[in-house]
Amino acid sequence: MKILSFLMVVVCSALALAFCTSCSGNAEGKADKELSKTVKIGISIPSADHGWTGGVVFWAKKAQEELSKANPDVRFLLSTSKDAADQVSGIENMLVQGISVLVVLPHEPAPLTPICRKASESGVKVVVVDRGLSEKVETLSVVGDNSGFGRVAAEQIVKAIGESGKIAIMQGVLCQVNTDRVEAFKNAVKAFPNVEIIEDGVSNWSTEQGLKLMENYIQKNRVIDAVWAGDDDVLLGALKAYEESGRSDVKIMIGGGGSKAVIKMIIDGNPIVTQTVTYPPRMIYTAAEKAVDIARGATPENSVLVVPAEVIDISNAEENYFPESAY
Repeated sequence: MKILSFLMVVVCSALALAFCTSCSGNAEGKADKELSKTVKIGISIPSADHGWTGGVVFWAKKAQEELSKANPDVRFLLSTSKDAADQVSGIENMLVQGISVLVVLPHEPAPLTPICRKASESGVKVVVVDRGLSEKVETLSVVGDNSGFGRVAAEQIVKAIGESGKIAIMQGVLCQVNTDRVEAFKNAVKAFPNVEIIEDGVSNWSTEQGLKLMENYIQKNRVIDAVWAGDDDVLLGALKAYEESGRSDVKIMIGGGGSKAVIKMIIDGNPIVTQTVTYPPRMIYTAAEKAVDIARGATPENSVLVVPAEVIDISNAEENYFPESAY
């Protein structure tokens, strides 16, 4: 009887040990399975070197936080860079970490194209935001409507000055984005023979340059009916120069981008800054959302997603005002 009891204890102990081992193995297997389902998405953007890119950084961080919570199986890697070389290095690091999708807003097209091509050739899906590459290697482009941006600004200015008057314009950095905007603006103005563009300088999307240009425009022209600064940062400089001049001839100033500083002016009832045109830095958030779909196997219906240019005025300024944003 003692021997039988001893054998029963041994058998029960062995069964218990086997059961525990099985449970442990199943738990580890389940963890491995969950881990294998996790996908990594890289977001590579310029650092906040001016207002609009500050907004891009804000919305990229917001996407990283909110989309990670909404999608526990997705991990976002976010990299900001001071220049093109730094951005290439950051993307190289992301590729080593095994990302499935790369969301990239290039500092410059040419230096970023080879690394994005390398990513694509290795099986990583590429989503390009705002600025195109030198060659098409991306699965999806998320871009602002630059032609619409210029056209809408022209239409609002012409309406404000009664289809007759003198307009001073300020171009941005001389690149394709700027060209598309300016050509669309000038083409829209051509439809109104009593509207004249009297100044056409380059601001490089700089507040300081906007101030200097406006000072120069004021000295050269006795009457200016409207100013298209083409960018909300530039507008801040141009407006400062105008206010310091003591003149009262300008009926409207329009920038662009949708910065919180300019939207607050609209909310507060600034008599000259009554509207702006969107070129939302939030497009990086939209790109991150699309990247999640792509990582799960979805194929975009179109290879280009255009974020429309819309007017922000007193009717919708509150809903477009994000005081916590950097831009």
